[in-house]
Amino acid sequence: MTISNSTDGDKQVISIEGRFDFSLQGDFRKAYEKSVPSSHFVLDFTAAEYIDSSALGMLLLMRDYAGGDSAKIDIAHCRSEVKSILEISNFHKLFKIS
Repeated sequence: MTISNSTDGDKQVISIEGRFDFSLQGDFRKAYEKSVPSSHFVLDFTAAEYIDSSALGMLLLMRDYAGGDSAKIDIAHCRSEVKSILEISNFHKLFKIS
């Protein structure tokens, strides 16, 4: 379980590997708080194997940090299981998911 940061032009890319659950809460918060709140964030879920309800809460906290309704957050490269959880939770209404 790891979280890494990188910059791609004007985008802040946060990559999540393994299980995205409460054990990553502190690292995840540090990852997005390194950036200006109005940044365009891309969450790379290529290596994310699992997401639980605490991770959904962390995504909502990140969204608030990034500007709420005006936040620019893309969730990219989701596995079908992770994408299904996000869609069941109606997160497709709050985030761009691919």
